[in-house]
Amino acid sequence: MIDHAYEDIAAALVDVGRQAFGQGWVPATSGNFSARLDSERIAITVSGTHKGHLNTSDIMLVDEEGESLDGRQPSAETLLHTWLYQWRPDINAVLHTHSMRSTVLSRVADGEVLLDGMEVLKAFDGIDTHETEIIIPVFPNDQDIARLSEQVGEYLLQHPDVPGYLIEGHGLYTWGGSISSAMRHLEAFEFLFDCALEMRRLNIL
Repeated sequence: MIDHAYEDIAAALVDVGRQAFGQGWVPATSGNFSARLDSERIAITVSGTHKGHLNTSDIMLVDEEGESLDGRQPSAETLLHTWLYQWRPDINAVLHTHSMRSTVLSRVADGEVLLDGMEVLKAFDGIDTHETEIIIPVFPNDQDIARLSEQVGEYLLQHPDVPGYLIEGHGLYTWGGSISSAMRHLEAFEFLFDCALEMRRLNIL
């Protein structure tokens, strides 16, 4: 039987990969994308795939513990996705990118990035005015993904309104109630990170 729900989500994640690669946000085989299929299954990119050249066969299924449901190897960072799905049932898509701006900013920021006073902040759910600020945490990179996911989780439990986070020298994680809303958050972050870097260059911050 054809799983139309899987086919639709897989096609949408393939499209995200093409858009993100076109913007320079996922060079080489970096990054990973996922989306909740139902209460028991998560669609996620297969480990080592080039996100600009994905096809639907590069999207596999895992359960909420990150265990493969089809025998293929998921991204090494799958636990960072599944923690988010377990944390909040309204999260239905998670996008992880490696743009130059997010990578550089994660290296020069001192543990967090302050974003405030900019109109594009209204792209994030729950924000309806530019007269606000959000603090994006930067976590030290760690090859022990289980340990890193615990560290991220502890922070998010205390700061549930944060729409994303950075890993030092690594890139951005953001999420949303749908693939399209997660993509909107990704686009907003990339613009805001550009602004943050330019303000640092001009010694405004």
